[in-house]
Order: sequence, then C-alpha cells, then structure tokens
Amino acid sequence: METGQWGNELLRQVMATSVWEWIAVGAGVLQVLLARANNVWLYPAGIVSTLLYVYLMLDAKLYAESALNAYYLVMSIYGWAHWLSRKGSVALPITRWTPREQSISAAVVVLGWALLYTVLACYTDSTVPAWDALVSATAWAGMWLLARRKLENWILLNISNALAIPLLVTKGLWLTAGLTLFLFIVAIFGYIEWRKLYKKQQRQRDASWSWQ
Repeated sequence: METGQWGNELLRQVMATSVWEWIAVGAGVLQVLLARANNVWLYPAGIVSTLLYVYLMLDAKLYAESALNAYYLVMSIYGWAHWLSRKGSVALPITRWTPREQSISAAVVVLGWALLYTVLACYTDSTVPAWDALVSATAWAGMWLLARRKLENWILLNISNALAIPLLVTKGLWLTAGLTLFLFIVAIFGYIEWRKLYKKQQRQRDASWSWQ
C-alpha cells in the first residue's frame, strides 16, 4: 500500500471512531502513562477503558475481545485492591518475579493460548486463531504480573504488543495498530523507569540493613 493510501485509510478510521471509543482509547493511554509513572491511578483509568471496551466489543459482536477486556477489568480491580492493601494506602514495592511466578506466568501463556486457540478455531470464524490467541495469552500473563507489581510485567505486555501490531495491520485496523505501537514505546520507558525505582528500593533496603 502506498503512503497516500495509508494516510487515507488512517483518516477514514479516525473519522469513523465513536466518542465512546475515543474515551476508551484515551483512558487506555492514560493507564499506560500512569503505570510508567508508578501511579496507583493507573487502575481507575484501566477500569474506565476496559468497561467501555467490553460494551464496544459486544456491540461490534467481537465476543472474544469483549471477554478479554472483561478479564482486564477484573485484573484492574484486583490490582488496585492489591496495591492499596497495605495500611495507609502505601503502594506495594516493585519486585522481580520469583521462580514460582515465572512458572505461573508460563502456565498462563501456554494454557491460555491453548484454550483461546481451541475456542477461536472451533467456535468462531477467525482466520488467525493461533496468532490472535498468543496476543491475548501473553497479555493475560503481563496483566497478572502488573497487578502484583512485578518488573517483568512490561516484558510480557510488550511481547503481546509486538505480536498485535502486525496482526492489526493485516486486519486493516491502522489506527489501533498505531496506538499499539505508541503503547509499545511507552512500555519500554515504563520498564526502564520501574527498573530504576527497583534499584533505588534495593539501595534503600541495603542502607537500612547496614544500620541495624
């Protein structure tokens, strides 16, 4: 496709976007930016975005996507409660995933992919069931790690983003592919920021131990 055609298709996508979809996209972008800033308000923003996408996907008869956003909604509520579970609403510290969490994440990806692939291949008219399933399964694992404040959540989420971008392009969803590319870039900086905060926490912990 030539550059002019890409531009025309992108403009068509923008013009066809509903107000509710713009709000959902805006809240989704805000969620990622707040996550990068290590701000607890990422979860309310995510709840707004996923609630709207559950409705929008149902309205478009994209039932699997609606179910995925319902999962995001549950994980956002869980993550918010988990973050604020300490007395005084003190945010949980950023940590690295443990061997047990690595195993759980791998299981979520493998079993999630197998389940989604089976459903998409057997009960829908999806033309890319394996690819579509892998995008969602890696996102599931990433969201679970984000809820538990694990540094590696950014890696899993960006694997999902990287897989989603060409998938969206093949489906002609240029605007959403562009948004996903933006989220991919933001997530890279999110990982860098969280890594700095993690190292700062480690230095503070080591300093406190040295005084004991």
